[in-house]
Amino acid sequence: MRLYRAFVVMSLVTGTPIAAIAAPPPDSAAARQEAERLNSLPPVRPPNAVRIDHSGRKEEGRGSYYARYFDNRKMADGNRMNPNSNIAASKSLPLGSVAKVTNLDNGKTATVKVEDRGPYVKGRVMDVAPKVASKLHMKEKGTVPVEVKPVTVPQPDGGVKLGAGAADATPQEIQRAVTMTRELTGSADTETAAK
Repeated sequence: MRLYRAFVVMSLVTGTPIAAIAAPPPDSAAARQEAERLNSLPPVRPPNAVRIDHSGRKEEGRGSYYARYFDNRKMADGNRMNPNSNIAASKSLPLGSVAKVTNLDNGKTATVKVEDRGPYVKGRVMDVAPKVASKLHMKEKGTVPVEVKPVTVPQPDGGVKLGAGAADATPQEIQRAVTMTRELTGSADTETAAK
């Protein structure tokens, strides 16, 4: 059995990542074990500024939804915001991530694709499309406490890592999320592609 650990080499001067060792292939037992470990960790709080986190840790904070003003506007990934889609904005998840969002007031859950940046309000962790807001029953209040659990997270090396949300996802959900992340980022997991 091969053990995988993700190590990031940080610059001592700037504190920015300069190299990383690849995460285990998303269809491996090691990836599933890492997802379960991430799920057992306490949630992180939303950052005040944009800080991309490739770790796959779950987050807690306030969730909101896009106002009508944003309909058909360009998002960070270049696509147009479709209010009838399952897109979301995050300050910390890489574009192309797939995550499960849970309304902590009522337990309703929806799966989203991160295609935009924001929300730029302190304490907010995610904006979702109006369709998702309806599914989560958050439209009456506007903002609700949410937990965001990444299922798949694109990595800087072009690979896909399973996040905390993969721990309680079915193999079919994981495969759909991996496929979606690869489509959104235009990447292919090198180990899987080589098979």
